Amino acid sequence: MRINLVNLKHTVAALGAVVLLCGPAQAQDPARIGSLLETLRTATPEQAKTAERDLMREWSRSGSAAMDVLLKRGRDAMAVGEFTKAIEHFTALTDHAPDFAEGFHARATAFYRADMYGPALDDLEVALALNPSNYNAIFGLAVLFEQLGDSRRAAALYRRVLALHPHHENADKALKGLKSEGIGRTL
Repeated sequence: MRINLVNLKHTVAALGAVVLLCGPAQAQDPARIGSLLETLRTATPEQAKTAERDLMREWSRSGSAAMDVLLKRGRDAMAVGEFTKAIEHFTALTDHAPDFAEGFHARATAFYRADMYGPALDDLEVALALNPSNYNAIFGLAVLFEQLGDSRRAAALYRRVLALHPHHENADKALKGLKSEGIGRTL
């Protein structure tokens, strides 16, 4: 019996893809997330960088290898400025994994970068309903409110980010900017 090597290579590649996409993917570990959030609140700036990186890794785990691939494809498209393509990947992700907060957060970012503020606000609302501790989603909401002229609400949200992540440089800088304009000061 003669084996066609080209067909064998394609079959092996297809089986590899099936194993990758259907194999077990790591799900988020709530206990680890809680521990990392606590570390972030009390960390030195260096410790905070490590905790933040680990939190991003945890929050990016959907529990499904196929959904993780959609998240990666969407992020890759955003990285090269292909926001429409990113939105398509993230929409497929949110359609198939409606309880995965990071899918909505990522799509909100893509909508924002595509100057589609209404859909970005909607997705941030869902992302925060699913994961109220996502300080980057809270930061994104603050930025949107600031751009829409609601500086007081933006300041309150920046303070909320800093309560979760005291070393969040962008939130700190944004809040200081608002305070220099007389907004967000506490009496």
